[in-house]
Amino acid sequence: MRDKLIQIEQRFEEIEQNLGAEEILSAPDKLRQLMKERKLLEPVVEAFRAFSRTEKELLEAEELAADMQGEDDMRTLAEEEAKALRARLDDMQLELKRLLLPRDENDDKNVIMEIRAGAGGEEAALFAGDLFRMYSMYAAGEGWKLEPMSENATELGGYREISFMVVGEGAYSKLKYESGVHRVQRVPKTESQGRIQTSTVTVAVLPEVEDVEITINPADLEVETLKSSGAGGQHINKTESAIRIYHKPTGIIVFCQEERSQMKNRDKAMKMLRAKLYEIEQQKQNDSVTAARRSQVGTGDRSEKIRTYNFPQSRMTDHRIGLTLYQLDSIMNGSIGAIIEALATADTAEKMRAGEHEN
Repeated sequence: MRDKLIQIEQRFEEIEQNLGAEEILSAPDKLRQLMKERKLLEPVVEAFRAFSRTEKELLEAEELAADMQGEDDMRTLAEEEAKALRARLDDMQLELKRLLLPRDENDDKNVIMEIRAGAGGEEAALFAGDLFRMYSMYAAGEGWKLEPMSENATELGGYREISFMVVGEGAYSKLKYESGVHRVQRVPKTESQGRIQTSTVTVAVLPEVEDVEITINPADLEVETLKSSGAGGQHINKTESAIRIYHKPTGIIVFCQEERSQMKNRDKAMKMLRAKLYEIEQQKQNDSVTAARRSQVGTGDRSEKIRTYNFPQSRMTDHRIGLTLYQLDSIMNGSIGAIIEALATADTAEKMRAGEHEN
């Protein structure tokens, strides 16, 4: 591990020197690339340098304790300091191992989210709306921008399905844990006898994909223009600005109607298609990895029941890590940061265990 850290530090210092070079300053793309690499390496280098300083302090404390054979008080103080420094080094070494874990290449990307009502009829559609509101409030708290893409609203204010993009630094790194089946247990507004109903909503989280990452043959597409419509089938406008794209090789259909401009809707629809095709490619790669190397937390199995929201008990349970919180009102108002942090911590711990097993 030390050899790898030394190499990273050397590369960081090389980048620092190159950033001031005239040929780099005159090449915006190269400058941007080096700045991005520097940003990724900086936390590792800072942690390694702090670790090295602490190692030096430990050596000095041990030497001092050895020199104080005739002075019990001073020797005791030096030994206590050395003990504290060893404990600190253990923590720092653990943090360095975490920082050296391979990064998810998608973590810094914007995301496309799709929320679809599952079992439960109108109640599932209403809860889909509740989840959309929860993610909207969480995104606002993170300083991210939310851009609607398409929606199929119900008369009672729910959604049969809704798609939107979340634009912001690190959006995928946090929201990727939300993919899966979300189960709700509560008394529906339409229930007159007060009986609790269980409904489900599926959430998909896809990283936004650049053109260069996925190549799409225009001959494989069927593009249809439609009139945008709102809840109940009422037309929002009379122009055919909505776009539906059918990808023939995979059978994927994407739809976008949120923009007044047909061109903007087409651009958003293509982003959604690229994200879906990218997800298929990622799944193929994941399927080739043995189960022992997969994270238990996971980030993408839509058939997996990941979470239950029990309204009568004000309880949220994330089944992947056994986390239960009794603050459902706060969660539904967008306070999901603690849940996401717990999932990320469990994911990191599992990857570290897998890495130790492989080594």
